[in-house]
Amino acid sequence: MNPIDFILHINDHLSMMVETYGVWVYAILFLIVFAETGLVVTPFLPGDSLLFAAGAIAATTGKLDPWLCGILIGAAAFCGDNANYWVGRTLGPKVFKYEDSIFFRRAHLEKTEKFYNKYGSRTVILARFVPIVRTFAPFVAGIGKMPYMRFIGFSSVGSLLWVSIGLGAGVYFGNIPWVKKHFEMVILAIIAVSLLPVVVEFLKEKYSSEK
Repeated sequence: MNPIDFILHINDHLSMMVETYGVWVYAILFLIVFAETGLVVTPFLPGDSLLFAAGAIAATTGKLDPWLCGILIGAAAFCGDNANYWVGRTLGPKVFKYEDSIFFRRAHLEKTEKFYNKYGSRTVILARFVPIVRTFAPFVAGIGKMPYMRFIGFSSVGSLLWVSIGLGAGVYFGNIPWVKKHFEMVILAIIAVSLLPVVVEFLKEKYSSEK
């Protein structure tokens, strides 16, 4: 399956999964969100678009329970954060010695470290809304040995806000005819908005280096 096609038509694919797997689709959603945040090697998995699509399907078909989705996806995000934190805390700085591979990009880790240095503990919350950065933020927090109780506090808030906004937007806007007709454009807009902080930071860094 083409990953770009999967993301752009995630509503169709998710609907097909609901028809094929029934209640097991909740477990699939849990695993996707957990893997996106909990495994350093899978930052490419859909996050924001998946939340919106799940909310839209819940609103338009009633075949997904938005409350159950919210609880399970929120738990997946929180558990993924925690798993990634402890992997980072266990591996420590050794990970910076790893070379790029098909799954791992050292540049992603270094950019997240800069993001973390700029925003401090708030990164755990802010990164939840930024693709790729949200995958590496818990990892960097673990490497930096951020106090665990502080980490889980920020992780809880970030997970709750992310799921409430993403899933809620899908439920609220997903049933609007224009949104259903132009779902690809909506998904592209969601991706563009979520990547905006990364683009801004890149341009600021490039502009400052040229001075």
